Amino acid sequence: MKTKNKLSNLVYLDYAAITPIDPEVQKYMDEEGQKCFGNPSSIHSVGLMAAKSLSNSRRKIADILDCREQEIFFTAGGTESDNMAILGRVRKFIFGKKKIKPHVITTVIEHHAVLNSCKELEKEGVDVTYLPVDATGLVNMKDLIAAIRPQTVLVSIMYVNNEVGTILPIKEISKVLKKINKQRVIDGLPVILFHSDACQAAGLLDINVNSLGVDALTLNGGKIYGPRQFGILYLKDKTEIDPIIFGGGQEKGMRSGTENIAAAAGFALALGKVQKIKNKESARLTSLRNYFYGKLQKAIPDIQLNGPEINSESFLRLPNNLNISIPNTDGEVMVIYLDAAGIECSTGSACSTVLTQPSHVIKAISGSTDRAKSSLRFTLGKSTTKKEIDYTVDEMARLVQEQRQGI
Repeated sequence: MKTKNKLSNLVYLDYAAITPIDPEVQKYMDEEGQKCFGNPSSIHSVGLMAAKSLSNSRRKIADILDCREQEIFFTAGGTESDNMAILGRVRKFIFGKKKIKPHVITTVIEHHAVLNSCKELEKEGVDVTYLPVDATGLVNMKDLIAAIRPQTVLVSIMYVNNEVGTILPIKEISKVLKKINKQRVIDGLPVILFHSDACQAAGLLDINVNSLGVDALTLNGGKIYGPRQFGILYLKDKTEIDPIIFGGGQEKGMRSGTENIAAAAGFALALGKVQKIKNKESARLTSLRNYFYGKLQKAIPDIQLNGPEINSESFLRLPNNLNISIPNTDGEVMVIYLDAAGIECSTGSACSTVLTQPSHVIKAISGSTDRAKSSLRFTLGKSTTKKEIDYTVDEMARLVQEQRQGI
C-alpha cells in the first residue's frame, strides 16, 4: 500500500466533521480576547467593556438570523444547544406547574446529540416517537401528523442530515405545526415547540429563522470556520423551557457560566462571512461535488449513492455532501488507507466515539448493515480543489482494487 501523498498539502474532505478556523476569525478572536478579558457580569469598566463586546456579537448574530438579540443564547457547542432545547422543553412539563407525561417527536436519522437526549428522557418516563425516513432520508408529513398526541410538547427535526446531506422540509413542517398549534391553543393543549439542528446548514443554506418558521435553532461554530466548543441556541421570545445548567444566572438565567467573549466575537464574524458568500460557494461546491461523483462512477462503477440523487434538478442534498458505499470493502479500512495516502474522510458522524458501529443513518435509509459498513462520507469545503478531487479518485480506485484483492 502506497503511503505518500502526491499533493503538497493534505486533502481534507471531512468538513462536516469540523472546519479549520478561518485565519481572520482566529486573529479577531485573539485581539478581542486580549482587549476584552473581563467578566461581562462585573460592573467595573473592564467588565463593562467585555459586556459591550458580548452584546455586539449577539446583535450581529441576531441580524443574520433576523431575530431579536434576546433570542440568542450562547452555549459550548451544538451538542449543548440541542440538549438545552430538548431537555429544557420537556422538563418544563415534567417539573412545571402543569405536570403531564410529555411526548416528543424526532427522526431516526438525527445527530446523536438529539437521539441520546431523547433516550435520556425515555429513562425519565417520557414517550418519544422516532419517525422513519425514506431512501433519501426524508420524513413523510403524514407520519409526522399521525404521531402527534395531546401530550406532544416538542418536535425536533434536523435541517440537514450530517451524514447523507438530506435537506429536510423545515419550512413545510413549521407551517403544518403552526396550523396545528392554533387549534391546540383553543383546545387547551400544550403548544408544540419546533426545534431544528441546523449545524450543517450555516454557510450553504438560508438560516433566517422567520423564513424557516422554527421556534428553536441550533448552530455550531466548529462547522462554519469559527471557534470550536462554541455554539448558539436561537429560542423564540416567550418560548418556555427550563435551564439545564445552573450557576450564576448568565444568559438570562437560561445558561449559567461566564461567557466566552472571544469565541462569541469569532462566531459572529465567522457566521457573517460564510452567509455572505453562501450562494456563490453553494454553486461552486455543487459543481465540484457532481464532478467528484461522476469521476467516481467511472473509476468504481459499482459504487452506491447514499441519500438524495445527485443531478442539476435535485435540491434535496447539501451542496458539499457525497456519501457512497463501495460493495465488498470495509469503510473503516478505506478511511485508514485513504489517510495513509493523505486523504481525510469519514465513515459517518465524527461525533460518535464508537468507531466499529455502522452508521445508523445509512441503516435507516437502506435497511442494510453491510451497506452501512462499506460507506464513506466526503464533505467538501472552501479549500477543496478539482486537483484534490482527481487525486482522491485515483487513490480510491487503486485502494478499492487492493482491498478487494486482499492486498
